[in-house]
Amino acid sequence: MDYKENIIPHDHQIKLKDRIQKYGFEPKLLWFTGLSGSGKSTLAGAFETWLFNEGYHTYILDGDNVRSGLNSDLDFSDVSRKENIRRIAEVAKLFLDSGVVVLTAFISPFKEDRQQARELVGVANFIEVFVDTPLEICEQRDVKGLYAKARAGKIPNFTGIDSPFEAPDTPDVHIETAGKTVEQSLNELINQIKTKLK
Repeated sequence: MDYKENIIPHDHQIKLKDRIQKYGFEPKLLWFTGLSGSGKSTLAGAFETWLFNEGYHTYILDGDNVRSGLNSDLDFSDVSRKENIRRIAEVAKLFLDSGVVVLTAFISPFKEDRQQARELVGVANFIEVFVDTPLEICEQRDVKGLYAKARAGKIPNFTGIDSPFEAPDTPDVHIETAGKTVEQSLNELINQIKTKLK
């Protein structure tokens, strides 16, 4: 017997259209992707502050935060990475239905997984933000010491070292951070994305 036969989703009285009418904006998922140390979390945080000050209801789903709780049972194998992104997309979908602009900051190295996330939440709701920073600059930053550990063989399957990062071919927003301050990158992001938000 298929246990899913007994799962019947509840139909809530308050719909997304009601939240959009009340809040005055359409929720979107801003999916920040890039190497570890590229500046995803920093840029997402700065942009969330801007959005919040503009009157948007927002929430950031950050890689380490989510792996500390919801996805603490996952390792960094390819299978677990895929499951990590699948769960994040499902959580983001719930947040979108609640009327919130969601920002995610995950390496999410595989194109297929990012595409599945896009399809899950709806193409019109998904904005892929590629935080494009060269590997050598990410290694220079290495604020968590992860690249040094990966180079020493202490962290297997580390993206950019012994596991690939599949850069987006046509991201919705492309931010090259080399030689730029956070403020400069943020202004570039705002200019590229504000027309995509309603």
